[in-house]
Amino acid sequence: MGTPALACASLQTLIDVPSFEIAAVVTQPDRPKGRDLKRLPSPVKELALQHRIPVLQPDRARDEQFIGTLSQLQPELIAVAAYGQILPRSLLDLPRFGCLNVHTSLLPKYRGAAPIQWAILNDERETGVTIMKMDIGLDTGDIISQERTPILQEDDSQTLHDRLAGLGARLLVETIPGYVTGLRRPQPQPSEGVSYARKIVRDDGRIDWALPAREIWNQIRALSPWPGAFTSLPGPPPLLLKIWRAEPVNASVPPGVIASADKTGIVVGCGQNALRVLLLQREGARRLTPQEFLSGCPLQQGQHLGHSP
Repeated sequence: MGTPALACASLQTLIDVPSFEIAAVVTQPDRPKGRDLKRLPSPVKELALQHRIPVLQPDRARDEQFIGTLSQLQPELIAVAAYGQILPRSLLDLPRFGCLNVHTSLLPKYRGAAPIQWAILNDERETGVTIMKMDIGLDTGDIISQERTPILQEDDSQTLHDRLAGLGARLLVETIPGYVTGLRRPQPQPSEGVSYARKIVRDDGRIDWALPAREIWNQIRALSPWPGAFTSLPGPPPLLLKIWRAEPVNASVPPGVIASADKTGIVVGCGQNALRVLLLQREGARRLTPQEFLSGCPLQQGQHLGHSP
């Protein structure tokens, strides 16, 4: 059971192991996307169809007809990765060995919808994946296995997502045999260290230049590719700017004030130190290096960024 690209790694790895027989794939219904709002399949559905695996797409995971159909397949185990709905007890209890979830954090840290983004936002030095036996709580089930990975300075949410997707897929297929034979026994999550990773919203991308440079740097990394960290250049009219890559630098400049702007970067003051912007984008345009941006939109020392629309 899964929906986005992250779940495809687990599905593909399960497909590649001959000892696993995949009876069906469950994913979210096709959703309208793009400017023409054409209904498109999820990445998991596309992958399943490529391998001629039956696909089930209930509107609600607790739908009795869907659970009846799933029951007829007599699954021994259900693997779940970013499915997108809370599973009812009737579904969790259906397989002989229950439901195993691939969660992209070191539980009990960062239960919830956006563990990858919040790990970077909170300046964590490492994260990882947890294979968990699901219960009716929000990522509260017993831990079967975990694996750690460092969060690199060059990481953003996309690169970390891709690494964790592969790590979780490998850990899942390594965990299942020992789990079903009883060699790996689920252990309750520790009661200490619990935290929650709420869903990211667009306004999380709004830059407050009064914050320390490192905190804004983490924001830029954590919110790439969506929603992106953004600010504005005052108008008229104000110009929305998305910042895709930057680095903290030691400098004492008032928050939001441009200290320098040349081909090496656009240095902007923060509440502590400064940030050198290395890749940015005007609304509706492509991403540009500082040299490319400045050739069409010159910036001067002392200009102020902020108060984006």
